[in-house]
Amino acid sequence: MFSIQCKFFFEFYKQMCVLRLIQVIKSVEKIEKILHSQNSKEMSSLEGSSPLLTGQILERIAMEFNQLQFHAVQSKGMPLLDKLRPRIAGITAMLQQSLEGLLLEGLQSANVDIIRHCLRTYATIDKTRDAEALVGQVLVKPYIDEVIVEQYVQSHPNGLQTMYNKLLEFVPLHCRLLREVTGGGISSEKGNTVPGYDFLVNSVWPEIVRGLEEKLPSLFNPGNPDVFHEKYTKSMDFVRKFERQCGSQASVKRLRSHPSYHSFNDKWNLPVYFQIRFREIGGTVEAALSNGLEEAPAGSPYCLLATHTAWTSLQKCWSDQMFLPLLTHRLWKLSLQIIARYSFFINELLLRPVSNETTKDNKKSLASMSKESSLNPNPVEDQGQDSSPEAQPLPSISTTQLVLVAADLDKLQEWLPELLQIIEPKLQTVGFKNIACISGALEDSKESLLGCWPVLNNKIIQDLSDSCFNCLRSALEVPRIYRRTNKEVPVKALPYVDSALKPFHQLKNECKDTLKPAIIDQWFEGALSNSTQKYFETISDILNSVKKMEESLKRLKQARKTATTNSASPNGGMSDDNKIRLQLALDVEHYGVQMQKMGLQLSNIKSFSALSELVQAAKDQISAEQT
Repeated sequence: MFSIQCKFFFEFYKQMCVLRLIQVIKSVEKIEKILHSQNSKEMSSLEGSSPLLTGQILERIAMEFNQLQFHAVQSKGMPLLDKLRPRIAGITAMLQQSLEGLLLEGLQSANVDIIRHCLRTYATIDKTRDAEALVGQVLVKPYIDEVIVEQYVQSHPNGLQTMYNKLLEFVPLHCRLLREVTGGGISSEKGNTVPGYDFLVNSVWPEIVRGLEEKLPSLFNPGNPDVFHEKYTKSMDFVRKFERQCGSQASVKRLRSHPSYHSFNDKWNLPVYFQIRFREIGGTVEAALSNGLEEAPAGSPYCLLATHTAWTSLQKCWSDQMFLPLLTHRLWKLSLQIIARYSFFINELLLRPVSNETTKDNKKSLASMSKESSLNPNPVEDQGQDSSPEAQPLPSISTTQLVLVAADLDKLQEWLPELLQIIEPKLQTVGFKNIACISGALEDSKESLLGCWPVLNNKIIQDLSDSCFNCLRSALEVPRIYRRTNKEVPVKALPYVDSALKPFHQLKNECKDTLKPAIIDQWFEGALSNSTQKYFETISDILNSVKKMEESLKRLKQARKTATTNSASPNGGMSDDNKIRLQLALDVEHYGVQMQKMGLQLSNIKSFSALSELVQAAKDQISAEQT
């Protein structure tokens, strides 16, 4: 039973093969007959057949050729088919030649009907890519070779833009009929269009890319980053305008997936461009930071060159002269690195010891101070020359310089949100919408800068406090001034009080335009609280000493029972001890008045109320003794 079935199917298969071969032979003969008939008509007519008639005949041949191809594929391997192959090849060559000639004739004569018949025939025999390749070679290539000339682009100031403008003119000037026939034009009638073609994507664009790569290789050279950026920006603008000529989103998608589109984009070596920019910006930032406390250029909102350079570098990363959409992630990382590097620089400065110079001694120019600090040897570089690391101390930093650091730090952390406003439009160009993530990262960077403030404040407060108390401790000289010197009764504070507050007045005058009043007041309150506490202890010790001396003299007086041992003046005036008390009271009162003139609330100065009570008690004692 099984053998019978096998025999049946084998016989059926043989019959099908014979029928297919017969169809192949019929199709070959039919096509040859049409071709011979057309040739004889052309020979007998002086004018020959019209192009439209030739187009219609080619359409008939194409339909029959499709049948021939189908049956030939099904009959593959048959001996008879091998004998027919030369005839099939001849038909194919003749059909191809006729179609090419007809298409060129239609394009040259601007005959829409010829073009339509020809393209429909190409589509019928599944040779649309051949038609697109023909248009690319015959119509597009000569124009591209004429327009893309490297010498012209390099010799003219706006040569590249002019070249791109001419390339964009090709489509409306030379592809109008093709787009109208294939449905890519605005005036195309849907019923009369021939689908399956995209001449802009498959004919025009590949030739443009070929011309740019072969005839203008310098276009993609990233050696000069400014020139590269200009060329890349103009080229991407050209690509966007070309995409708008495509006419449909589907065509744009086909363009973007085309191998030549990827080839063109890959030619732009963006990683190399970024590396050059990275070295350029990184080198500038490092050079500015290595100069330490050098003054910022005139007109800068910052005081120090380091801060000025860090901020301008951040702005440059996102400027139109440097930013490229495909490098957004790298530029964002570089921005965070600049902020982190600046924060590290500030922390390094805060490791330096504060110089013992008073504010009066710090009236030197900022440039000379920076020069002096830079003369200190670098411990890392000179370790090989000196076996003792302790021999290479850190350079010192003055209070004036710390104040400038504080002014810049405050301004930079305030301006970081402004950086987000600069970045946000750039992120929108690449479709990035998670702005909260960027904002959070900038907030973290701001926090790292804020972390520098406690140490910075403490250093400035400590130095101001030390400078102040160095003068206030002159109160220790008051007993020596009045003890057994027959000095007049004091009526005003001694000069040391004004000297103690002089650094504060000088700092306020110099920094009123660069620092917020709240920051200055915070420093003043902290420094004066520290110095006032020490001043209180000093005054208390002096008064206690005076009291002990007074009691000792009284005991001596009682022992000798004589009035000559009294410290009172011969004319019965104020005693030396009371003069000391009165002078200290006048000094403390003047101290409080001067602090109020600086705009400070005395209630915010720790220990000042206790100091006032202390000297008030001394004054009360004087009054009690005088009455």
